[in-house]
Amino acid sequence: MKNKILIVDDNPVIVELLKKRFTSLGYDTAEAFDGEECLIKVEEYQPDLIFLDIMMPKLNGFEVCRRLKASKRTKQIPVIMLTSKNETLDTVTGLEAGADDYIAKPFEFKEIAARAKSILARKEEGEKYVEEEKVEALEYVTDEMAHEIRNPLVSIGGFARRVKKSLPDGSREKKYMDIILRNVEVLEKMVEHLVGLKNANISYVEPCDINEIIVDALQLHDDMFKEKKIEVKTDLLEDLPLLHIDRPNIEKTIFNIIDNAAESIQNKAGFITISTALENENFFEIKITDSGKGIPRDKLKNIFDPFFSSKTYGPGLGLAFADKTVKSHKGTIHVKSKKGTGTTIKIRLPI
Repeated sequence: MKNKILIVDDNPVIVELLKKRFTSLGYDTAEAFDGEECLIKVEEYQPDLIFLDIMMPKLNGFEVCRRLKASKRTKQIPVIMLTSKNETLDTVTGLEAGADDYIAKPFEFKEIAARAKSILARKEEGEKYVEEEKVEALEYVTDEMAHEIRNPLVSIGGFARRVKKSLPDGSREKKYMDIILRNVEVLEKMVEHLVGLKNANISYVEPCDINEIIVDALQLHDDMFKEKKIEVKTDLLEDLPLLHIDRPNIEKTIFNIIDNAAESIQNKAGFITISTALENENFFEIKITDSGKGIPRDKLKNIFDPFFSSKTYGPGLGLAFADKTVKSHKGTIHVKSKKGTGTTIKIRLPI
């Protein structure tokens, strides 16, 4: 995915110059021409880096930077301040406002490009470190939870089944036992997912036909499709190259995504579409689209977090497992969704 750079300056010539140069280097760019427009644009565009002029109408760069760094949503976005004044006071004020770097005009584009590359690399390294820390903490917690939950569940489920057998059919107490056992099954499934999440890394790679895996996953959902009257459409590319993958984990990933898609379809006669394609000679793409209830925009960024769920039931571990599995294959997974209109998930795997 391209890094996104927001260029903020009241001089259209400078903005256009930086846009053209950064676009030619493979960056995605957007622009704003005053401080207030910048704050609005940051919320909409969610840039990875901001070039921010100091002398601007409505709000100057110092105030814009202070506001960005004061917000939880935007404080992690690096800011490089631009100014036509090469004065120590401006430098100090900019850094006190939270700027990550400072460049004086006139500037050489090579210097700006180098600063941008360096800051984005540090940002990416920091995010990677945080992600690794989260994974280690999660694995520790899952081990502890699985151990502490599994043993009591075995006792609860076992005794509940014994008591149920001794109760007369149709009794209120027997119905209560059924409720207990259903909830035991939900918790047992959660423990299974917790253990599975830890095992989402590649363990054994073998050449596999991805179309065959998709067809098998769809067949496992036949009953659900019939019950909910879901139409399944497939567009699977023929004569695909075999992918070297951890088959059990990729099978579970595809199953989980189809499962989520089917559960999200609340109205009758919904649809799920699955396609496979070669993106180029190096990557293979799987696209799964549903006509379900969709995911609100403000929750999209959390969709791969463990225990996040937009459903009433379920521990929300299916997509967390999918994300970890795909990344362990050096692939990418992206979600595009809109509330009320459905969701599309794209998986890219290296050939």
